[in-house]
This record gives sequence, structure tokens and C-alpha cells, in this order.
Amino acid sequence: MFNCAINFNYTGARRVAVLSRKAEPLKVILDSNALFVPLEVKLDIFEALRVLLNRNVEFVLLSPVKHELELLVAEKEVKLRRQAAFALRLAEKCHLVAVEAHGETVDDIVLRVAQSWGVPVFTNDRLLRRRLRDISVPVIYLRQKSRLDIDGLIS
Repeated sequence: MFNCAINFNYTGARRVAVLSRKAEPLKVILDSNALFVPLEVKLDIFEALRVLLNRNVEFVLLSPVKHELELLVAEKEVKLRRQAAFALRLAEKCHLVAVEAHGETVDDIVLRVAQSWGVPVFTNDRLLRRRLRDISVPVIYLRQKSRLDIDGLIS
């Protein structure tokens, strides 16, 4: 939605000045390992993403990613269970999008949705990062265990 002011100069030519624009939030798809970042380093990933991208962000969690976290909560290893439970609590801050898996892996689904939507993905998975870069999808990742960085251009 634009708020505009229309002015006419002395020759009668019309000039339109845009006063303000409501920017819609940028969607960012979160991979499951992105939700483990706050456990590795003391970093608020949601605020760090807003600062990195310098705009309002809508955090998107795909249903297969949430299912992957739920499977980790059922694991036998106590440490992994606790970390996955914490990641699921963080996932509550995200917009959950139901996506059907047509015999694909979770990484394939993230890749497909990111490419079709044209949105960046936050992941630390090295193989997924490479696959996303190969198809020109921007990738956000943890750099030097201290800050977030981005590969690619966001329009």
C-alpha cells in the first residue's frame, strides 16, 4: 500500500512523490539445524536475522522440518532430546507451512520450496548450502560461531 502526494509544477507536469510504503516482511525458511544455533552460541537468531537483513522478517518453518525435530525429541540420547525440545519451542515463533512430501527428503523439500518462492534459507548444513547456492537461492548461515552471514542476493 502506497501513500502518495501528487503535485503539479508551474508547467502543469504531474509529479508523484511516494511518502511512505508499507513493506511486507521478507520470508526466510528455517532448516532444523538453524534452530540449534542458539544452543551452540549465545545468539538470538530471530533478532540477528532482522539486523542482518535490515528489514522485517517472517520466519517460516516447513511441516517436514518440524516433523524432523519431533522425531529427534523421541531419540534415546538425552542431550539430543533436550536440544530438540528447545528447538521445537523456538519453532513456535515461526509460521508453520504445511508441505507435502512426495517421497522427497527434508532437504529436497526445503530446496524445492525455497526455489519456487524465491526466498532465502537459514541453514548450517554444508551440503544443503551448496545445493541452494547452485540454484541461486540466498543462504544465511552461522559464520565463525559468532554471527550470521549471507551468500547470495536478496531482492
